[in-house]
Amino acid sequence: MAVPKERILPSPAQLQGDVGTEYGTILTPDALAFLASLHRQFDVRRRELLAAREARQARYDAGELPDFRADTLAIRESQWTVAPIPAALRDRRVEITGPVERKMIINALNSGAKVFMADFEDSSAPTFANQIDGQLNLRDAVNGSIEYTSPEGKPYRVNANPAVLVVRPRGWHLPERHITVDGEPMAGALVDFGLFAFHNARQLQGRDRGPYFYLPKLQAMEEAALWNEVMASAEAELDLPPDCMKATVLIETLPAVFQMHEILHALRGRVVGLNCGRWDYIFSYLKTFRAHRDRLLPDRGQVLMTVPFLKVYSELLIQTCHRRGAFAMGGMAAQIPIKGDEAANEAALAKVRADKLREVQAGHDGTWVAHPALVPVAQEVFDRYMPSPNQLGVMRADVCATRDQLIAPCSGSISRAGFDNNVEVALRYTASWLDGQGCVPIHHLMEDAATAEIARAQLWQWLHRGPLEFTDHAPIDFALFDHALATHTHRLIESGAPTAARAEQAAALLRQLTHADELGDFLTLAAYAQL
Repeated sequence: MAVPKERILPSPAQLQGDVGTEYGTILTPDALAFLASLHRQFDVRRRELLAAREARQARYDAGELPDFRADTLAIRESQWTVAPIPAALRDRRVEITGPVERKMIINALNSGAKVFMADFEDSSAPTFANQIDGQLNLRDAVNGSIEYTSPEGKPYRVNANPAVLVVRPRGWHLPERHITVDGEPMAGALVDFGLFAFHNARQLQGRDRGPYFYLPKLQAMEEAALWNEVMASAEAELDLPPDCMKATVLIETLPAVFQMHEILHALRGRVVGLNCGRWDYIFSYLKTFRAHRDRLLPDRGQVLMTVPFLKVYSELLIQTCHRRGAFAMGGMAAQIPIKGDEAANEAALAKVRADKLREVQAGHDGTWVAHPALVPVAQEVFDRYMPSPNQLGVMRADVCATRDQLIAPCSGSISRAGFDNNVEVALRYTASWLDGQGCVPIHHLMEDAATAEIARAQLWQWLHRGPLEFTDHAPIDFALFDHALATHTHRLIESGAPTAARAEQAAALLRQLTHADELGDFLTLAAYAQL
């Protein structure tokens, strides 16, 4: 007997490989059907937008320079504002970020920060176990049952009045090969967003807590519009009020800085702010200008937020956001406490204070830290100079950012120490990422995928856009890179660190990416096949 056509339901998303039976409460049939619906509605458009990125980069490689769009002038010049900001997000003076590991979630929620950004992206290595464990952990955090006991027997529980939860899914470019729909891998972004929304959105909405999201790696207003459509569809399917899902967008790509008004406009019913994603922004500058020898950058340690192209980027973000009634969030303080060396620790904290003072005096409404110990340091600065919940009234009418200012390279030098540090950071981070760790302390800085991307992109540019010299006039060449990589690989193996077993694998990948004729788009995309 034939089944009536109206009763034939589309197949849900399919799980690939051994994904573990313990994930059954997250990967339910209904949740997989929800994911499949998102994929079928939006993946074709997502792929079209990724192709548009490639076409845009090809034009930059051919000599075109990024600029403000002529076709969207009316959006930039007309008068409009975003929707009112929810009460829970009106004071965001300090936000802490970190991976979705159970103990870290509890510590971040208890840190005293106003907001915790739970990160499925740059600070997480996307093993399937990490991603689904993260969903389990966040579900337990939302329903109030999350707890953890360390191997030493120390209990961890969430205190009263925890930070407001905001979730960052993966960027549009990253796949999730363990979940397929109609034979195609899903977008990691739709998996992370979809599972979190399916299991937590109703409960969070009932408590006036969103759900709230951070959106990474956007390059154009059309990519923001796609997120708006995804969230609207999810709200309808989950029977939630329109625009209850709120978003903060990271301006962490060079193309996006020329479309900030447009990105806010595309999400104007649900956007609450933009964030200066400084490390990814520097990486995007390097990648955008990979073919432009006249736009090389010096040592990473010299590319600070006080250099002209970064200073004007942050000031334009403040001006744009406040004109539209949205928050302008500052960037990350990557320092972590230095135990056993009081002088060095105080010097590191002084850098944090100076950076946060610059942000609050410029007009930012809040800032990021990577370690709980930095929350009171950043908060003391913002409390002193921002007694009100935010600085939406600081309009920065003095800012007049031109295209040439936004793309001007900064002066500086390339040192042997800077070159060697890039090799070490890229190698050690890649080894840790392949071992399942996406947030790695190296030399008292919390390195994530963005800082590793800067390191390997600079190495590629210095080697392929030469001939270049160090400050001592010695040549920068592939022989030097190969020797440094071999030296640090040997040191990592000899260290006996948990990631030592991944040293050779990481070195081979880094060698391949650095010797390649073209700078690869993303380290994590190249490494995902080996994860």
